Amino acid sequence: MALMSYAAASCEALRRGMQRDSRVVVLGEDVGRGGIFQQYRGLQQEFGAARVIDTPICESTIMGAAVGMALAGLKPVVEMRVVDFALCAMDEVVNQAAKARYMFGGQGRVGLVARMPGGLWSGSAAQHSQSLEAWFAHVPGLVVVAPATAQDNHSLLEAAIGCGDPVIYLEHKELWGMQGEVSEKRGVIGKASILRGGKDVTLVTWSRTVHEALAAAEEAPMSVEVIDLRTLWPWDREMVLASAARTRRLLVVHEAVQAAGFGAEIAATVAEELGIRVKRLGAPRIPVGYAKPLEDEARITAERILSSLNTFL
Repeated sequence: MALMSYAAASCEALRRGMQRDSRVVVLGEDVGRGGIFQQYRGLQQEFGAARVIDTPICESTIMGAAVGMALAGLKPVVEMRVVDFALCAMDEVVNQAAKARYMFGGQGRVGLVARMPGGLWSGSAAQHSQSLEAWFAHVPGLVVVAPATAQDNHSLLEAAIGCGDPVIYLEHKELWGMQGEVSEKRGVIGKASILRGGKDVTLVTWSRTVHEALAAAEEAPMSVEVIDLRTLWPWDREMVLASAARTRRLLVVHEAVQAAGFGAEIAATVAEELGIRVKRLGAPRIPVGYAKPLEDEARITAERILSSLNTFL
């Protein structure tokens, strides 16, 4: 075990992947100098500019090149800086990467990892603070991962590199400096984690909201089981349904806008399968404001989660 930041844990996972397999390459803006969050620190110096490739500022070109690399047998890790900028590459993601395996009858696979840091970024306003995981979960052919801890950002990035299909990898913009114990254990895509046992309410969440959920559960006047989904597609239906069947209450919480958020998929599935009490908590359908009071209107906090939990009383 080693104490690492969320950023350093991902960098170490990528370094190990590049050491094991010469087909793993990195491409994106500013990756040579470590990336804006230092999640590529030292990699170009170790592996050279032919494997850690600085690109022009053109997301569609970056993603299009990565799709071609993957079809040719490489394993590209694509840096989109933030998910908001990845919108410039949506055609390459949705119409090329996601569909190639199906359209070529399995003869071509796009085994790439698209790193798209998501979530609310303090003081960065509406164009840099979006949580768009539901967009990608809706697209057949894409795997969607959202690590909440340094350990998961290490083990799930390793798993994503070896996945063989296009992985939308959604690190949170405000978690990069978070410290945590990291081991070399391998991650499993599609497997959630119970972070806190409980018997009265099942609380399902992912990404940065995991930490707010754990804080709320500590203060709640009932026993709350907290599940970190970790992977949104495929998501761990079995674990969620088993927990909700025991507690008979479900609260799904996410930082994304509540309207049409991925929490609705979880809530609807549990309601259909179990017929129990189900609630959702997400952000209002507003742009994230630049001024802190406006930004706070869109932020999901432990206090708001606790208020939602208390409605089960």
